[in-house]
Amino acid sequence: MNEKRTQDQRLDYLVEEFKTDSVEYKNLRTPKDTIGKRRILRSLMNIRMPGKMNPAVLAVQDAYLQERIRENGIVELTDIPEIKDGISIWQGDITRLAVDAIVNAANSQMLGCFVPMHTCIDNCIHTFAGVQLRAECNRQMNKLRARYGRDYEQPTAIPMLTDAYNLPAKKVIHIVGPIVEYGLTKDLEEKLADCYRNTLDMCLENGLRTVAFCCISTGVFRFPNKRAAEIAVQTVTEWLSDHEGQMDRVIFNVFKDEDKEYYERLL
Repeated sequence: MNEKRTQDQRLDYLVEEFKTDSVEYKNLRTPKDTIGKRRILRSLMNIRMPGKMNPAVLAVQDAYLQERIRENGIVELTDIPEIKDGISIWQGDITRLAVDAIVNAANSQMLGCFVPMHTCIDNCIHTFAGVQLRAECNRQMNKLRARYGRDYEQPTAIPMLTDAYNLPAKKVIHIVGPIVEYGLTKDLEEKLADCYRNTLDMCLENGLRTVAFCCISTGVFRFPNKRAAEIAVQTVTEWLSDHEGQMDRVIFNVFKDEDKEYYERLL
């Protein structure tokens, strides 16, 4: 049996298992094409509430996701050129990076994106890590709610560390960036800088020497891309100067050409 057929069988199995698990969508008609099946599986993963799942299903999910990631192409640190002083820029899908930690732009619920097939980084990271990631985030949030009250939400710029499960990275650092609602302020700029500082501090505390930052707070959080890049570069550069030799590489992961141009000009 060739690998493609094995992967096809995994996909068929997972679609049916996740349909059954969802209850509401157990009778959903399954498309015949691979793309359609992948969309259904991802959507069912996206909407699934955190909780236990049959270990046999998780084992197949893990094998399927790891193969999908191999197909997408794993990017090693040696594949990413250093621009200067331990800093790199890399454009592409952050779920491909084999580094110590990738940074997820999370929301205050810290459970990932529940919108089926949404293209945000939170959705992508949770999808390719597997459903175990949402379950771990939920466990950590439940502990925090037990301490601070049932209405607790993760504050801006306070990072949370989890395993990365099926991702090539070792860990995921989830952080809530500032939301720009009525215009940019100095306070919002400082909070964005805190996101970078606090994440790097967490890396230092946990022996994580390579980290890839997404463009925190841009996109739906409406932080201006150019100003966000300026704050990111300045904050990271200053932190690295103050902690010489403590990090091997900091990667600014960008997806849009616009962001890539901003970081290239600044570095």
